[in-house]
Parts: sequence; structure tokens; C-alpha cells
Amino acid sequence: MTNTNLTLKRPAVKRNTLPRRLPQTLGELKQTGYTPRTVKREMRENLLQLLAAKKNPFPGIIGFDQTVLPQIYNALLSEHNFILLGLRGQAKTRIIRQLPGLLDEYIPCISGSPLNESPFAPITDTSKEMVKKCGDELPLSWLHRDQRFQEKLATPDVSIADLIGDIDPIKAAREKMDISDARVINWGIIPRTNRGIFAINEAPDLQPRIQVGLLNILEESDIQVRGFPFRVPLDIALVFTANPEDYTNRGNLITPLKDRIDSQIITHYPKTISEAAQITKQEAWSERGGVVRIPEFISELIEEISFEARNSEFVDQSSGVSARVSIAVYESIISSIERRAAINQEKDTYPRISDLYGALPALTGKMELVYEGELEGPTLVATSLIGRAIKAYFTKHFPEPKRQSKKTNLSDEFDVKPQTNPYEAVTDFFGSSMKLELSDNSTLEAYRAALDSVAGLKGIVAKHFQAADPGEIYLRMEFVLEGLHQHNVLAKEITEANFRYSDMLSNMLRDVEVDSD
Repeated sequence: MTNTNLTLKRPAVKRNTLPRRLPQTLGELKQTGYTPRTVKREMRENLLQLLAAKKNPFPGIIGFDQTVLPQIYNALLSEHNFILLGLRGQAKTRIIRQLPGLLDEYIPCISGSPLNESPFAPITDTSKEMVKKCGDELPLSWLHRDQRFQEKLATPDVSIADLIGDIDPIKAAREKMDISDARVINWGIIPRTNRGIFAINEAPDLQPRIQVGLLNILEESDIQVRGFPFRVPLDIALVFTANPEDYTNRGNLITPLKDRIDSQIITHYPKTISEAAQITKQEAWSERGGVVRIPEFISELIEEISFEARNSEFVDQSSGVSARVSIAVYESIISSIERRAAINQEKDTYPRISDLYGALPALTGKMELVYEGELEGPTLVATSLIGRAIKAYFTKHFPEPKRQSKKTNLSDEFDVKPQTNPYEAVTDFFGSSMKLELSDNSTLEAYRAALDSVAGLKGIVAKHFQAADPGEIYLRMEFVLEGLHQHNVLAKEITEANFRYSDMLSNMLRDVEVDSD
């Protein structure tokens, strides 16, 4: 913890400006004019400096600029303990892990103190005696901001001893001290985070009796260990996270603890496809030593799947659909491209629509269904969500498929032109008993040749989309076929890694004949 040659990089605060060589005794520290601050005051003043300098205190947090972050700023400026309340995958943990960035880089502590005590305000009898005995020669150690943050996942087995501490009878016997002496306590994680930030994830999962142990720490700053009261004025900022479902149902925060949490801040999922895509690109593992091209078109389509899932009647919305769904699908698509390139010994690193369906395992494991194991299985629901996302995204970029209508006397009388079918050439191709089979593992040459065989398909893409990259042109051609299938214009059969497109009417008549037999 001690370092004699460290440069102090802290936001400029005149009263606490320190030399390059950090003071090693209390006397040296006094000569610098250093003035101690509470941890909440430290965070408040440093936050104000960052905001005034137009610097982002929470880099990498996307979509919260006008909603969540201003509320966090207000809580910090009010020197509040606060709770982040939101569904899984809403950046709650990421936010609290960035809070140490608001602390000074180093603070002075009494050397050897397990509670990181300030040399200006010792809190244990041992440290008080040490300050009195050493005076200005009191040795100091310096605590880095990263050592001033502790995080605990609330689980039913967490005990008071874990959080606050317990009496060590062996130490009491060895040192011949009474068990009511604070020196025989093995301090828990919260006292050891004194002068820092302590975060409790999934706070409602703490047993009520454990929550009671936090009350005095939050308000009165005294604790009890095995029935012995100890006055320990901790300087600590407490932050909590919780899922709304757990907050109200499975577990709960006791009312007195809620009352002592000053601010409750509600998080949310990305509100736009663009924001969601930025998060996925930022978090997904895409740098794998090769060049894999994921166009914006596919990135947005991936996010459309998550948006569909968050509106699906089959998905348990109280559990939420995490941003990790899109991240996992994105990574799975890259892996599918890598696998195909390796099998075919090709350098083609462009995605295909079939790769979306290859990412089904990334979807099924991250959604909780309303009727799990009953009518709708996870794979069926995930497949349906991909289809709904394609259907929704298709109409944003291509005309909605409409069947050609026949002329009527009314249209003749008023000279009304019948609706034309922009996909007529494609539907006529399949209407003449033609079929198209695409394979997830097919070579680039076979893949493009199959799509080129569909009359009018490339022309539709060229009319509605300008691209110089052949990879994206063929991707859009496959997307048109899939979009027509989702609009019930083309039939589609899936057998293992093969996708077969055919005429919808012919396919229905064939099914009728099979049923008749």
C-alpha cells in the first residue's frame, strides 16, 4: 500500500495539491496544506470539475445521457447513498464499477490500519494511541482509488460476519484481551472499505436480519458484534443494485433500509436501434485476428431481434431481455462466418441471413419464457423472433409485398390502375415450379450462383439499395427471399443446415395431397 515515488494524479484542488513525492509522515503531509474530505464530498467536488470540463464521468455508458446519468449526478452532488433499479443487462454493474473514477487517485492513511483510517481523524483506540504517541512522525501509507472500491453480490448465505465482522476468540486468548475489546475483532468487508465505496449487487437477496445490520452503518455509524456495541464512525458511500422483480416479489428491502437509501434511480434498455447497436459493437468480441465484415444492416437486424423479444407475449418481460442477447448473437454470427471460411478454405468473411438462424443457441439460453416447456419451446420462440425481426426490418427498406389484383369493372370505370407486384419476377420464377436451396456451408461461388439463378432478384436489390460491395448485394438478395417468406409469399423448408425456398401455393397443395394420402 505504501509507495514513495508516485505521481499524484487528482483533479486540481488547490487546498490539497501534493508534491510528486508523496509525504511519508503526518508532519510532511501537514506542510503541503492537505485538507481531508469525506468520500462523498470528494466524489461531489471531483464530479463538478469533470462536468465543468465537459468530460464524461461514465465513458462507455450509452443511451443514458438524458435519463439515468443526470439522476446519478444529482444523487452524487447531494451526497446520497443510492440504488440502481432495473432489469438485467441494463449496465447497472458497469456504472457502479466506474464510480471509483470520481475519487482522488491517492489518499493518505495511517500505516497498518485495517480500516484505512485518516491520520487527521483516527477512529479505533489503537490508531488514536498511535497518533498521540508518534505525533508528526506518524508513518503514512497511500491508498489508490482502485483499492477504495469493494463489491459484494448479495446471496442468502451472506452473514453479518462477512459484512461487518466477528470476534476472534483465539486472538483474544492469545493477547489476553477481553472479548469486548475492539482489537479482537476481525473486521468485515464494509469496515475495511472505510473511506471508499461499497456496492451491494442484487440487494433484495440479502436476508432481512442481514439488512438490519446495515441500518446503523447508513445512519448512526455504529455497529454491534456479538452483542457488543462499538462506535465506529465509518466514512463510506453505499450503492445498491436490484432487479424490479426481486425488489417486489422474491426478496425485498426492509422498509427502514429503503428509507435510508436516499435516491432510487430507474435504468432502462436502449430506446433506439442505433443506441443498441453501439452497445453491442462496444461489448462484443469481434477482434479475432481476421477481417470479418458485419455491415450496419446486420447489426441493426440483430438489435431488431432483441426489440421483438422485449415485446413478445411468449417472453417473460418481468425478467427482461438483456443486452447480452444481442452481444451473444453478434459474436455467434462472427463465429459462423469464421467456421464457413475455414471449411471452404475461402477468404469470404461476409455474413449471410442463414447465420442469424445459426445463432439460435445464443437466443434460447438468454430468454425466460412465460410457458417454458409447455406450448412454445425456446427454439420455436427464438426462430419466430428472428422471423418477426426480419419481417419488421424488411418493410423499412423494401416495398411491402402485395399480390397483383385483377381488373374490375370499377377500376375500368374510374380508370384506376391495378396494384403492381414489385416482386412479380421473383414470384413468377417460383410459381413455375422452380426451387432454390441455400446451404449454411455452401461455398461463396455456389451461394452466389444460386441467388443469381432467381429471375429479377438482383434487380429488386439494385432498385432499392445502392452498394458497390458484392458481398452486401448478395446478402440483400438473400434477405429479400427471407422477407418474402416472412410475408407468406414464399414457402421455406429447413433441413439441418439447408434452406429451401419454393412457391407458397404449390407447397400448400403438396401438403394437402400428403394429408389426403
